[in-house]
Amino acid sequence: MTLVALLSVAPVIEDSMASEVAAAVEALDEFDVAYETNPMGTVIEADDAGTLFAAAEAAHDAVDADRVSTVLKIDDKRAREESAAAKVESVERELGRDAKKER
Repeated sequence: MTLVALLSVAPVIEDSMASEVAAAVEALDEFDVAYETNPMGTVIEADDAGTLFAAAEAAHDAVDADRVSTVLKIDDKRAREESAAAKVESVERELGRDAKKER
């Protein structure tokens, strides 16, 4: 089973969040997960829910702030294995092009 999730962990502050977000992303390295960070969060792939939740909790705990906002959205496709990359490739096949556009 492969779970794909979008994790967003951020301190609630006015200044740059980069160092705290980096700490959250770095915390994921302690777990058997694949991840890719983008401007809106980090996509995580894990083999089981326990690993996914533990990794998300570690990322949340890694942020050193008085207030932390964490959102975890999980896609648990149980009928078959499908990676995050495969999901994007399916959309790109439908589009007939890459699923991104530069400004």
